[in-house]
Amino acid sequence: MPDPVDILTILHDRFGRHPHRHAGITWDELEPRLRDPKTLSTLAQMESTGGEPDCIGRDDTNGQFLIVDCSSESPKGRRSLCFDHESRVTRKDAPPANSAQELADEIGIELLDEALYFRLQTLGEFDLKTSSWLATPEDFRAKGGALFGDRRFGRTFIYHNGAQSYYAARGFRGVLRV
Repeated sequence: MPDPVDILTILHDRFGRHPHRHAGITWDELEPRLRDPKTLSTLAQMESTGGEPDCIGRDDTNGQFLIVDCSSESPKGRRSLCFDHESRVTRKDAPPANSAQELADEIGIELLDEALYFRLQTLGEFDLKTSSWLATPEDFRAKGGALFGDRRFGRTFIYHNGAQSYYAARGFRGVLRV
């Protein structure tokens, strides 16, 4: 896992290479909010699991910066996971070692919701070969389902699947709000 100095260097370089992701935001505004030790640890875990975190703007409701996994495909270190703890422990055959929600909680990030996933897809083409679990409304989850998204044929799609399912090409993307 990158140390705090390295992760800031990595993020600064990525921030500079992708200015279209965060129009109107400067590194000098963002960088002080990243220096908190817990934030640095979360960012290092996002990076070490293949997320390639970058700022994609601000939350319209509270002005927080949105740091999102911007790897071209669902992060390699976060695939082959069912949706959440309940789906993992109730799976009858070959349950995975972890779930998307449990791993997100361990890292300290939130799963992207539909709106944030669509927003990310306006900044590039993501999940052309993979898919990503998405935050799922409780009423939908209570019926055994969960949402995921991907990009195919030049469009972003949101689908549903049983929360217990897992695939080698399905992982999750997260957001850290700072």
